[in-house]
Amino acid sequence: MSLSVQHLTKVYGSQKAVFDLTFSVGRGEIAGFLGPNGAGKSTTMKILTGIISATSGRAFVNSLDVAEHPVQVKKLVGYLPEDNPQYADLYVREYLQFTGRLYGMHGKALRHAVGGMIERCGLEREQNKKIEALSKGYRQRVGLAQALLHNPQVLILDEPTTGLDPNQIIEIRNLIREVSRDKTVLFSTHILQEAEALCNRVLVINRGRLVADGTLKDLKAQFGGYTVLHVLFNEPADVQRLSALPGVKQVVALDGGTYQLQVQPGVDVRPEVFKFAAEARLTLLEMRQQENTLEELFRNLTQNNKTHVGASA
Repeated sequence: MSLSVQHLTKVYGSQKAVFDLTFSVGRGEIAGFLGPNGAGKSTTMKILTGIISATSGRAFVNSLDVAEHPVQVKKLVGYLPEDNPQYADLYVREYLQFTGRLYGMHGKALRHAVGGMIERCGLEREQNKKIEALSKGYRQRVGLAQALLHNPQVLILDEPTTGLDPNQIIEIRNLIREVSRDKTVLFSTHILQEAEALCNRVLVINRGRLVADGTLKDLKAQFGGYTVLHVLFNEPADVQRLSALPGVKQVVALDGGTYQLQVQPGVDVRPEVFKFAAEARLTLLEMRQQENTLEELFRNLTQNNKTHVGASA
């Protein structure tokens, strides 16, 4: 695995920012690191990048222990912090050249890397501007460029789309998707739409603990609550008989002959509804299933402090 943490704990005074955290992320994965503000996402990322040390437990990047090999790990990792600190009085190209030299790049190799990253991140028209003159969206592009400049194997992004407008979010999202094809990406966010748009797997953290790990589809089925099925018959139906269908928890009669069926997770009750309509000699005019939303999943997982870790993807 490219990224791995084992029983990671970080304590500040009497507060446990991260507690007994264990997970791993493989090459080619974009793993969303979800959780409310203060859940411990940034702390975990800072430990993985060697910025701060863990109180206990271990963190690995490409099998290298971060605490034992901090310099080697930094060479393997591209990191975009949440606040995206930059030297605002430097020009874009100048800043990327400075960053490249920090990674030991010089001469032709440095010029080639900087030029390629300016093109890849869409900074051609901005390369001769000072960073302080850039919009938030372009500053994020510069941040991604510096994180990718040394062609890292692992990319760690902490809230990269915070504060961007919808157009900028789409641009940054597409850029992350493009550059992540051959890398391991850990992508921190509390914006659920970002996780749905980018991630093939999510890790949900709450109060420093891992509460879920798996694909969005699996986690929705496991933790997303009940599925809602809306059905419309040509005539009033027997609510008691509808409620007795296998997997149906509750039936609510709405206006116009529509019924709302609350169904247990993972149960497809539609064949039973067809059978019910035929036996009751009703015409089924409409049947529409409302999928669980990521918002519901997030709320179910983070409203309390229970740990329900799912199967890893």
